[in-house]
Amino acid sequence: MISIVILGSGNVAFHLYTTLLEIDDINVIQVFGRNSKTLERFNESIEITTYPEHIKSADLYLIAVNDDAIPDVAELLDKKTGLVCHTSGGVQMDVIKAKRKGVFYPLQSFTMNREIDFNTIPICIEAIEKSDLALLRTIGLKISRSVHEISSAQRQYLHLAAVFANNFSNHLFYIASELCKEQKLSFELLKPLLHESIAKLGHTNPKKAQTGPARRGDNLTMQKHLDQLKSPIQKKIYQLLSESIKTTYEEKL
Repeated sequence: MISIVILGSGNVAFHLYTTLLEIDDINVIQVFGRNSKTLERFNESIEITTYPEHIKSADLYLIAVNDDAIPDVAELLDKKTGLVCHTSGGVQMDVIKAKRKGVFYPLQSFTMNREIDFNTIPICIEAIEKSDLALLRTIGLKISRSVHEISSAQRQYLHLAAVFANNFSNHLFYIASELCKEQKLSFELLKPLLHESIAKLGHTNPKKAQTGPARRGDNLTMQKHLDQLKSPIQKKIYQLLSESIKTTYEEKL
């Protein structure tokens, strides 16, 4: 039985908690958090605490807090003998000063009250000792089919790529929804297009999948779009993205 303490009470901590709780030979023995209110969402059968001195001994400590707080939380575990890991994509493993340290990074966007199938989520692992890496791989394979040993440098670039692919694209969805709202149009009209854009990536790569006026070099259409945009920031975004697309394909225009 592998004992685990989760440190954090946000979305990542909660999703890890609910997933690990279902594995027979894993025992989540405690959840530590600074915020007593958000700790209330965790099952009453699991011990919760806001006191660092009450953190239990465990085989593995999973730190699931915001990036800036990781060093301070990790410091609370300096004298623990278990493996101390953070779950961040953008933070190096070495911010943890414990003798046994690692990373257990689930590459996914987590939202409260939305169920996620962990079985499909890539788990990126890193550790100094081979035995600790084996432990993380064992735990990872219990909840996911996709476990990958990735260095801190690789993971930080993967996280950067994820920001472009997920966070920035979602903001573009927001801009699109606002443009629709301004004209009393439903954002639902765009959803079949968005679903097809994602589905297409199952059969081809993003470069081949690109379409649109910038890809085709339709300068008159792009100028018309710029004239329609009222927000200076939205104009800049449109121009920068269009220029990036044109530069990518300029040898074919």
